Amino acid sequence: MDEDIKKNILKTGTTILGIVCKDGVVMASDRQTTAGNVVMNKDKQKTIQINDYLLFSGCGLAAASDRIKKILPAELKLKELRSKSRPSVKQAANLLASIIYSTIRQPSMIPDELGALIAGFNEDGTTELYSIDPAGSIKEITDYDANFGSGMPYVLGLLERQYKKDLSVKEGIELAKESLKSSTQRDVGSGYGLDIFTITKEGIKKVVEQTIEPNFRDN
Repeated sequence: MDEDIKKNILKTGTTILGIVCKDGVVMASDRQTTAGNVVMNKDKQKTIQINDYLLFSGCGLAAASDRIKKILPAELKLKELRSKSRPSVKQAANLLASIIYSTIRQPSMIPDELGALIAGFNEDGTTELYSIDPAGSIKEITDYDANFGSGMPYVLGLLERQYKKDLSVKEGIELAKESLKSSTQRDVGSGYGLDIFTITKEGIKKVVEQTIEPNFRDN
C-alpha cells in the first residue's frame, strides 16, 4: 500500500482538498498542471461546478478529469429523467466511483489515473463530501481530505493540527487558504493560484480566487 501511494503521489501533481464544517463544506484547489518536471498550465481551475448542487475536484491525468466533467453531469441528468427525482450527493459520488473503477480496468496504452473529491447539497439542505481514490474506492468524509494529490502530505499535516469538529464555513475558508499556501510553498506540483468554494444549504459560491505571481527584486 505504501508503494502504491508513493506512485500515485508522483503522478498526481496537484492539491485538492475538502473540509466538512458544521454549516457546510469548503472545497479548494491550486491552479498548476504539470507534465513531469514541466509546468504546462498556470491557471487551470481544478474545482468545477458540475451542476447546480455539486462540485468536483480531480487529481491525476488532466484529460481524465476533463472527461469526467463532461460525462458525470450528463449521466446524472439521464438518471434524473429516468427516476423522475434528483440524484442525491451520495448517488452522484457512487456513480463517479463506478466510472473511475470501470475506466482504469479497460486496457489502454495510456491508463487513466484520477482521484476525486465530490461534494454538494441534497434537497433537504444537508451537505456531504466524498473522496474517491484512483482505484475507484469511495469514502464519505466527515472531517477533511486531500485525496492523492502531491500536495496531500503538506495539507494533511496542517489540517490534523488545526481542524476542529465544530468549524464554521467562515473558519473553513481560512483553513483552506492556509492549507493551500502550505502546499504551494513546498510541493513542486502545486502553485500559481488558488480557488475556494463553499457549499451550504443556500447553494454553491466561489468565495476566493487568487493568483500567485513571482516577483524579482534586487538584493
